Amino acid sequence: MMTDKRLLVLVALLVAIASHFGLGQIISLQSPDSGLVPAARARLATEWQSVTVGGGGYITGVYPHPKEPDLVYVRTDNGGFYRWSGQQWQPITELLPRGDWDYDHNSGGEALGLDPQNQEVVYVAVGKYSDQPGTIFKSTDRGQTWLTSDLATPMGGDEDKRWAGQRLAVSPANSKLVLFGSRREGLWRSLDGGFSWQQEKGLPDKLQQGIGVLNVAFDPQKNHIVYASVYGDGVYQSRDDGVTWSPLVGSPPKVMQLQVAQDGTVYTTNHRSPQVAKYSAGTWQDISPGGIIHKNFNALGVHPEEAQTLIVSEGEKGRGQIFYSQNRGQNWRKLRSRVKFKMPWLAPEFFNDHPAALAFDAQTPPQVWLTDWFSVWRTSTPLDSPVLWSSQIAGIEQTVVFSLAAPPEGAKLISGIADQDGFYHRDLTQSPQARLGFQRRGFKLSQLNLTGNRYLDNFFQDTFHLAFCQNAPQNLVRVGGQRWRETYLGATSSDGGRSWQPWQQIPADKLFMRVAIAPDESAHYVVTVSEDLPLVTFNNGQTWTEVTGLPAGEPGPWNWNQPLAADGQDSDHYYYYSEGRVYGSRDGGRTFQMLATKLPQAQRYVLTTVPGSSGEIWLSLDRGGLYHSQDGGNSFERIKSIAAAHLVTVGKTMTPRDSAPVYVYGSLADGRSGLFVSQDYSAPWQQISTLTQTPRSIKVLVASQQEPGLIFAGTDGRGIYYRQFEASVMSSSPPVPIISDT
Repeated sequence: MMTDKRLLVLVALLVAIASHFGLGQIISLQSPDSGLVPAARARLATEWQSVTVGGGGYITGVYPHPKEPDLVYVRTDNGGFYRWSGQQWQPITELLPRGDWDYDHNSGGEALGLDPQNQEVVYVAVGKYSDQPGTIFKSTDRGQTWLTSDLATPMGGDEDKRWAGQRLAVSPANSKLVLFGSRREGLWRSLDGGFSWQQEKGLPDKLQQGIGVLNVAFDPQKNHIVYASVYGDGVYQSRDDGVTWSPLVGSPPKVMQLQVAQDGTVYTTNHRSPQVAKYSAGTWQDISPGGIIHKNFNALGVHPEEAQTLIVSEGEKGRGQIFYSQNRGQNWRKLRSRVKFKMPWLAPEFFNDHPAALAFDAQTPPQVWLTDWFSVWRTSTPLDSPVLWSSQIAGIEQTVVFSLAAPPEGAKLISGIADQDGFYHRDLTQSPQARLGFQRRGFKLSQLNLTGNRYLDNFFQDTFHLAFCQNAPQNLVRVGGQRWRETYLGATSSDGGRSWQPWQQIPADKLFMRVAIAPDESAHYVVTVSEDLPLVTFNNGQTWTEVTGLPAGEPGPWNWNQPLAADGQDSDHYYYYSEGRVYGSRDGGRTFQMLATKLPQAQRYVLTTVPGSSGEIWLSLDRGGLYHSQDGGNSFERIKSIAAAHLVTVGKTMTPRDSAPVYVYGSLADGRSGLFVSQDYSAPWQQISTLTQTPRSIKVLVASQQEPGLIFAGTDGRGIYYRQFEASVMSSSPPVPIISDT
């Protein structure tokens, strides 16, 4: 059996090789006696680049190391974890093992923990939704490589109270002791630095379903003392490193954040009264800032060296007020904040919107980090009024992508985004100046009850889908709306997506999901409706007709299927897929008839047509495979070399005489998975990106109609990626060399 010393030498050698060749790696955690064993997988540093937007998602926690200035980590609800490099954020969890094809479970950030004694060590608890188990990973090199643990418990990084809590804690006296508070299975304890975990029964099982043990914190000075908050049941104390627990009588029942100062004082922010509390000398005291009637305080920061200094913020609301105390909460100063933006598209109204975390950096004078629903902020002035906060978002791409369009001229990319409307990109490396928005031009907002906020009234919260007219690509149409108001609408552009005008006539109570526009007639398009029949317009939305012959659309908005497409050449022809059947229209979308009827049913599918080609359809049916029709949907041929097709898109030809390249995200019959391309589907498909080389959590795949070989991938929480493939990659021979995942 190999000795520990020889194993460690082998691990070091493999890490050095991986670093030299730009490889990342996952290492499996075995028992402490067996040492570290490298897993049998590594991946190439990919050539995929992020389309620059900047932020765009919920940053749910910030973690400065107490002993090293500027060593800071953040977690996000659905976009993984990042480390601050001094100028921008670096993603550190891109190499975690893959989750399910439908969504990447490992992109959910449930918790993060730092070892107070060792700046190199960081733990992350990952799991997006608690309907399946998550786990904990450990890094001993600041997130460059990862060690897996044996923990398997439901986690919900994108679920309720994800903006609260500190669930992971490492003992400041013993780096091998780590505690984790779970949502559904109580407290977990590791005695070997994260190698193995045991469920502890000392805490009561009065767990509010789906929230559970929200906070765990060690006393930084007194060994063996640790605190935990059980949401709905208050705060508990352990004097034996988390084995047995006693309730702290009189504690707030619904604690949001809990921290222990250097002098042992426990501070909490809470849902409802008391909004802020402290526990010292066996007594709880309400120290809430005076005159505040908001029901909830959330973000809490305690200075790592000055026990009397703390900062708190209102939570679960827009533009929460921030308060600062230098005498343990006896007196508070309300901060007057000024903001300096590095994201030109984000409005000042969104600073400290639903704040999640506040933390002091170990600098002199101290700086404060703040995270909220849109960005990361840092003070660049002392905490004297007014305080200047600057956005520090470079490197974090966390948008959830609903739709992408890459037209044959104009913008390189136009995106439809959840919560952030969407963006127009001419330069993929620059943050846009503004969201897509729309111009009113006589449009009466009172028609849709959209009055109230001058900024919110001028954009969609979500753009669910957008499409361009193939032969007049300056004309586009999109559907979306403002989800929080349950108001849905559409808009058109006549200048390539730079400006938008809302539809003048909008059918009432319709959630529009998808749109297909005729290749030659920009005023003619069909829209699908959530749980209702599709509609068609021939005059740019001035009048609408209900489509006949189609089933009601799937429920939205959290749906990425693409059932509808216009023909690539004929403006009278449209196609639609539903439950194993393809329907076709020959009268511009007024009526549809059933065509192919024996296709597999799929929960995830994309129907797309080929620009400039009449009657040619590609249909990806997830694990049901890939299908091709050349006769307008009357018959389909299954592409037998493709075992699973999760997404499909058609790109621009290299030369006018070439066939259009078809890209498939899925797996081949020979077992290989990733991204494949073919210009002649009867020939072998070329693998151009292995599964681990391909961005995770892809929901949308679109090839450029402007640049051959340029492809975009929209994700569920990691923004938009792009990659430019060379002409040689697109040819059928010689095969493209690919390094295997295994």
